[in-house]
Amino acid sequence: MWVAKHSSDIPHQMTLLQIILATLIGGIFSVFLAATVALTILAKFANRMVAFAVGVLLGFALTDLLPEAVHLGLNIPELGWVLVSGIMGFFLLEKLALWRHDHATTLGHTQDKPIVAMIVVGDSMHNFVDGVLLAAAFLTDWKLGWATAIAVTAHEIPQEISDFMVLLDAGVKKGRTLFLNVISGAAMTLGGIVGWLSLSNAQVAIPYVLTMAAASFIYIAVADLVPELHHHRTPRDMFFQLSLMALGLGVVTVAKAI
Repeated sequence: MWVAKHSSDIPHQMTLLQIILATLIGGIFSVFLAATVALTILAKFANRMVAFAVGVLLGFALTDLLPEAVHLGLNIPELGWVLVSGIMGFFLLEKLALWRHDHATTLGHTQDKPIVAMIVVGDSMHNFVDGVLLAAAFLTDWKLGWATAIAVTAHEIPQEISDFMVLLDAGVKKGRTLFLNVISGAAMTLGGIVGWLSLSNAQVAIPYVLTMAAASFIYIAVADLVPELHHHRTPRDMFFQLSLMALGLGVVTVAKAI
């Protein structure tokens, strides 16, 4: 647990300003970096890039978020129950969103697909935790804080690109896609402020929030994106889908190593 709050000579308020700046870089600046690729070069390939998104989401969930939750003290059986509860919760969320979507369609109103809300919720939880972890790093040592900020930014970019691909494939317009990703990115700043105000209390919740974020990524990948991939069943489609999934997993591996 990070508890050192006096190891730096920088005043406490200055530390908060650094936390806010670092979380804005990690949560907002990374979105715009991802957008320069996702909304320009890759935008017309959104339907093909769904397989890439599957690799990224599963890679982060299974090789990053869940191991980190265990590392922070969540035992395996407890993690399993939280994960299953999270998946069931997102199943319920999607059911409610589908009901609302169908009702709005019947009335002649347009509405985003349910996956849009799930992407925003899951990414926001992940970003919130990153903000708390950034606060912990800065409260320990400002140099560690900025090193962590660089790692978080590198870590966020591939995930944000995958989010853009999913939202674009769902029919969300570019401007709205950017807006939704900025909103979820802002959760990192909220997490940083919460961490600065009450790190000891926030620390207890981190493994549970990480597991819930992993549940959202797994549910989106397996329940929504993989069935969409099965609509394209030729050997050529399968080759490209597996290749893009592997590319997504590879990008996660590289991002974790930075």
